[in-house]
Amino acid sequence: MDTILPPELVEAARKVIAANRAAGRRIAVAESCTGGLVSAALTELPGASDVFEAGYVTYSNEAKGHMLKVSSDVLETFGAVSIATAWAMAQAALTKSDADVAVAITGVAGPDGGSARKPVGTVVFARAIRGQDPADIHADRKEFGDRGRGGIRLQAALCALELLMPTAPNPS
Repeated sequence: MDTILPPELVEAARKVIAANRAAGRRIAVAESCTGGLVSAALTELPGASDVFEAGYVTYSNEAKGHMLKVSSDVLETFGAVSIATAWAMAQAALTKSDADVAVAITGVAGPDGGSARKPVGTVVFARAIRGQDPADIHADRKEFGDRGRGGIRLQAALCALELLMPTAPNPS
């Protein structure tokens, strides 16, 4: 297959498309630090439109607020790299689309932007499922370490794809 994406990313996306097609589920993603990498991996595959509903790339806080209606209170209180922000992004991706499940990714890919509390390699994920109680939050924070910007983004994309599997464990 002709692709510029890493083979492990394309293979993970292939599994997500096949499993969700078999489950009759449509998916959406809201991406920040991955900059559309998850959406690119999913749409790399022929027939992805059977499953992939929408992708939102909201890199800036302003875009998170404007496109996904993440409140300025959440962004100011918890920051862009937080469970609260990831959860709001996932919920919005689900609400704004006809998807059955949505995953959000936000993090610090580096090499700059890290802090003592949120070092480079910190990535937060959230998954929202249509019909699920919005108060039942499914989110997790992972520390990938400073493996370079590309390495962090790849690991974040792979983790997000895993969360889109119908049998994925809860990230919380």
